[in-house]
Amino acid sequence: MTRVRRFAIVCGFAGAMLGQPGLSAAADADKSKPAEQLRVESVNVLMSQVGPVVMLKVRDKAIPIFVDLIVAESIQGALSGVKPKRPLTHDLMHAILEAYAGRVSQVVITLKDQIYYAALTLVIQDTTKVFDSRSSDAIALAIHFKAPILVSRDLLDSVGVEIEKKPGEIKL
Repeated sequence: MTRVRRFAIVCGFAGAMLGQPGLSAAADADKSKPAEQLRVESVNVLMSQVGPVVMLKVRDKAIPIFVDLIVAESIQGALSGVKPKRPLTHDLMHAILEAYAGRVSQVVITLKDQIYYAALTLVIQDTTKVFDSRSSDAIALAIHFKAPILVSRDLLDSVGVEIEKKPGEIKL
Protein backbone atom coordinates (compact mmCIF):
# COMPACT_ATOMS: atom_id res chain seq x y z
CA MET A 1 0.00 0.00 0.00
CA THR A 2 1.42 3.35 -0.95
CA ARG A 3 1.86 6.14 1.56
CA VAL A 4 -0.62 8.25 -0.40
CA ARG A 5 -3.24 5.47 -0.23
CA ARG A 6 -2.62 5.03 3.51
CA PHE A 7 -2.91 8.76 4.02
CA ALA A 8 -6.20 8.82 2.10
CA ILE A 9 -7.57 5.97 4.22
CA VAL A 10 -6.57 7.69 7.45
CA CYS A 11 -8.04 11.03 6.38
CA GLY A 12 -11.22 9.32 5.22
CA PHE A 13 -11.51 7.55 8.55
CA ALA A 14 -10.96 10.79 10.46
CA GLY A 15 -13.77 12.42 8.49
CA ALA A 16 -16.03 9.45 9.09
CA MET A 17 -15.31 9.54 12.83
CA LEU A 18 -16.21 13.21 13.03
CA GLY A 19 -19.42 12.77 11.09
CA GLN A 20 -20.78 9.43 12.33
CA PRO A 21 -21.95 9.14 15.92
CA GLY A 22 -22.96 5.45 15.99
CA LEU A 23 -19.55 3.80 15.55
CA SER A 24 -19.61 2.26 18.99
CA ALA A 25 -22.69 0.15 18.26
CA ALA A 26 -20.61 -2.98 17.75
CA ALA A 27 -18.94 -2.48 21.11
CA ASP A 28 -22.36 -2.35 22.75
CA ALA A 29 -23.63 -5.42 20.87
CA ASP A 30 -25.01 -8.52 22.57
CA LYS A 31 -22.69 -9.12 25.54
CA SER A 32 -24.17 -12.57 26.28
CA LYS A 33 -21.98 -14.32 23.71
CA PRO A 34 -18.20 -13.99 23.75
CA ALA A 35 -16.82 -12.12 20.74
CA GLU A 36 -14.35 -13.92 18.51
CA GLN A 37 -10.89 -12.49 19.14
CA LEU A 38 -8.56 -11.88 16.19
CA ARG A 39 -4.82 -11.42 16.46
CA VAL A 40 -3.37 -8.21 15.02
CA GLU A 41 -0.93 -9.22 12.28
CA SER A 42 1.07 -6.01 12.06
CA VAL A 43 1.26 -2.50 13.49
CA ASN A 44 2.26 0.61 11.54
CA VAL A 45 2.62 4.22 12.63
CA LEU A 46 1.62 6.85 10.06
CA MET A 47 1.29 10.62 10.05
CA SER A 48 -2.00 12.20 8.98
CA GLN A 49 -3.31 15.74 8.82
CA VAL A 50 -4.82 15.26 12.27
CA GLY A 51 -1.73 13.70 13.85
CA PRO A 52 -0.09 10.31 14.29
CA VAL A 53 -2.20 7.22 13.78
CA VAL A 54 -1.45 3.61 14.66
CA MET A 55 -2.83 1.14 12.13
CA LEU A 56 -3.61 -2.33 13.55
CA LYS A 57 -3.70 -4.67 10.55
CA VAL A 58 -5.90 -7.77 10.68
CA ARG A 59 -6.41 -9.70 7.44
CA ASP A 60 -7.47 -7.22 4.75
CA LYS A 61 -8.48 -4.42 7.14
CA ALA A 62 -6.77 -2.02 9.51
CA ILE A 63 -8.10 -0.34 12.63
CA PRO A 64 -6.81 3.24 12.90
CA ILE A 65 -6.14 4.57 16.40
CA PHE A 66 -5.04 8.18 16.74
CA VAL A 67 -2.28 8.69 19.33
CA ASP A 68 -0.14 11.50 20.68
CA LEU A 69 3.30 12.16 19.21
CA ILE A 70 5.31 10.75 22.15
CA VAL A 71 3.42 7.44 22.10
CA ALA A 72 3.78 7.31 18.30
CA GLU A 73 7.56 7.75 18.70
CA SER A 74 7.66 5.04 21.37
CA ILE A 75 5.68 2.59 19.25
CA GLN A 76 7.77 3.34 16.15
CA GLY A 77 10.97 2.89 18.19
CA ALA A 78 9.75 -0.46 19.53
CA LEU A 79 8.81 -1.58 16.00
CA SER A 80 12.12 -0.56 14.47
CA GLY A 81 14.38 -1.43 17.39
CA VAL A 82 15.74 2.12 17.50
CA LYS A 83 16.30 3.21 21.09
CA PRO A 84 15.96 6.86 22.08
CA LYS A 85 18.86 8.65 23.78
CA ARG A 86 16.86 8.62 27.01
CA PRO A 87 14.18 6.04 27.82
CA LEU A 88 10.60 6.99 27.14
CA THR A 89 7.88 5.91 29.59
CA HIS A 90 7.22 2.64 27.74
CA ASP A 91 10.95 1.85 27.64
CA LEU A 92 11.13 2.45 31.39
CA MET A 93 8.08 0.26 32.10
CA HIS A 94 9.56 -2.48 29.90
CA ALA A 95 12.86 -2.34 31.81
CA ILE A 96 11.13 -2.39 35.22
CA LEU A 97 8.91 -5.34 34.32
CA GLU A 98 11.85 -7.31 32.92
CA ALA A 99 13.89 -6.57 36.07
CA TYR A 100 11.16 -8.28 38.11
CA ALA A 101 10.74 -11.18 35.65
CA GLY A 102 7.49 -9.68 34.41
CA ARG A 103 6.04 -9.54 30.95
CA VAL A 104 3.00 -8.47 28.99
CA SER A 105 1.18 -11.64 27.93
CA GLN A 106 -1.53 -10.00 25.79
CA VAL A 107 -3.48 -6.85 25.04
CA VAL A 108 -7.18 -6.75 24.11
CA ILE A 109 -8.40 -3.57 22.39
CA THR A 110 -12.08 -2.56 22.65
CA LEU A 111 -14.16 0.46 21.71
CA LYS A 112 -16.88 2.07 23.80
CA ASP A 113 -18.52 5.44 23.20
CA GLN A 114 -15.95 6.16 20.46
CA ILE A 115 -13.04 5.72 22.88
CA TYR A 116 -10.53 2.88 22.56
CA TYR A 117 -9.71 0.93 25.70
CA ALA A 118 -7.20 -1.82 26.35
CA ALA A 119 -7.03 -4.68 28.80
CA LEU A 120 -3.31 -5.08 29.47
CA THR A 121 -2.48 -8.51 30.90
CA LEU A 122 0.75 -8.68 32.93
CA VAL A 123 2.39 -11.80 34.30
CA ILE A 124 4.90 -11.43 37.13
CA GLN A 125 6.24 -14.70 38.47
CA ASP A 126 3.09 -16.80 39.03
CA THR A 127 0.67 -13.88 39.22
CA THR A 128 -1.45 -12.67 36.31
CA LYS A 129 -3.23 -9.32 36.52
CA VAL A 130 -5.30 -7.42 33.98
CA PHE A 131 -5.09 -3.62 33.98
CA ASP A 132 -7.24 -1.00 32.30
CA SER A 133 -5.00 0.99 29.97
CA ARG A 134 -5.03 3.56 27.23
CA SER A 135 -4.93 1.56 24.01
CA SER A 136 -1.83 3.40 22.81
CA ASP A 137 0.15 2.61 25.98
CA ALA A 138 -0.90 -1.04 25.86
CA ILE A 139 0.07 -1.31 22.18
CA ALA A 140 3.50 0.17 22.92
CA LEU A 141 4.11 -2.29 25.75
CA ALA A 142 2.81 -5.24 23.73
CA ILE A 143 5.28 -4.43 20.97
CA HIS A 144 8.13 -4.15 23.47
CA PHE A 145 7.29 -7.61 24.81
CA LYS A 146 6.28 -9.10 21.44
CA ALA A 147 2.90 -9.95 23.00
CA PRO A 148 -0.24 -10.54 20.96
CA ILE A 149 -2.66 -7.69 20.41
CA LEU A 150 -6.25 -8.89 20.07
CA VAL A 151 -9.39 -7.25 18.68
CA SER A 152 -12.88 -8.65 18.28
CA ARG A 153 -14.30 -9.49 14.88
CA ASP A 154 -17.13 -7.02 15.68
CA LEU A 155 -14.62 -4.21 16.22
CA LEU A 156 -12.78 -5.03 13.01
CA ASP A 157 -16.06 -5.13 11.08
CA SER A 158 -17.36 -1.86 12.55
CA VAL A 159 -14.28 0.41 12.35
CA GLY A 160 -11.75 -1.47 10.23
CA VAL A 161 -10.87 0.15 6.91
CA GLU A 162 -10.11 -1.91 3.80
CA ILE A 163 -6.46 -2.01 2.80
CA GLU A 164 -5.36 -2.76 -0.71
CA LYS A 165 -3.24 -5.77 -1.53
CA LYS A 166 0.28 -5.32 -2.89
CA PRO A 167 0.79 -6.44 -6.49
CA GLY A 168 1.43 -10.18 -6.59
CA GLU A 169 0.22 -10.66 -3.02
CA ILE A 170 -2.04 -13.65 -2.49
CA LYS A 171 -4.67 -13.57 0.22
CA LEU A 172 -4.71 -16.84 2.16
